[in-house]
Amino acid sequence: MSLARENFAQEVSLADEEIDLAKAALYLAQEETPTLDLETYLRQLDEWAQQVQALLPEERYPLRVIQCINQVLYDDLGFVGNEENYYDPRNSFLNEVMERRTGIPITLALVYLEVARRIDFPMVGIGMPGHFLIRPEFKNAGIFVDAFHKGEVLFPEDCEQRLQEIFGQPVTLDDQFLEAVTKKEFLARMLTNLKLIYINQQDLHRALGVIERLLLIFPDAIREQRDRGLLHYQLGDNQTAIADLKTYVAHFPDASDSSMIQMLISEISQQ
Repeated sequence: MSLARENFAQEVSLADEEIDLAKAALYLAQEETPTLDLETYLRQLDEWAQQVQALLPEERYPLRVIQCINQVLYDDLGFVGNEENYYDPRNSFLNEVMERRTGIPITLALVYLEVARRIDFPMVGIGMPGHFLIRPEFKNAGIFVDAFHKGEVLFPEDCEQRLQEIFGQPVTLDDQFLEAVTKKEFLARMLTNLKLIYINQQDLHRALGVIERLLLIFPDAIREQRDRGLLHYQLGDNQTAIADLKTYVAHFPDASDSSMIQMLISEISQQ
């Protein structure tokens, strides 16, 4: 196990409220770029937060705080959602997002969250289907921020409209769509995005590495074990593949793909 992965494993083993999201995300990036210096990026976040702090009025109303964060991140620093190359893997690595000032909803949300945390304006991630938002961390906040669209402030009705735009059909907003995610869920969603990108690119070794880190967060994610088994099979590691696939079938004997997986296990065993 690389040092970056060991550090990631240690970070995600902490109680959820103690996890440092920025550090965890940078450990993910460090596995891709071993020379990455975490402190450089953490200091940069500190500096951006100081820029926001300098703009804050004495009365820190939530909307005014959000306006100040938006001014620094979008007007001054030029952050923008990467709509042209949405599935570029670099959009999932915090260092790349910070350097290139572009990313996908969840990584731009991470930058936003980390800057907000540093000015004592805690926010939480909101894992809507197909999109990712954030909101101030106080009860009945009633407002949401879309970091991908230059910090646009949304109300629940706007969130429903955004879902309809994403899916191209009428969508009824379920309350659970606007529930806050834990830090571990946040990191898992980042990794799931990256996993799908690598699988679509047929970069199986990197996809396997992503699944290994997902399982560090949630060791009992049996479907991830299934996917790990399928990747091991494609990469020619049959014995490891069988172990993972058998675990999946044992836990989900009635799953829609269970019979297919059992057939694959039989086929691999005869090789």
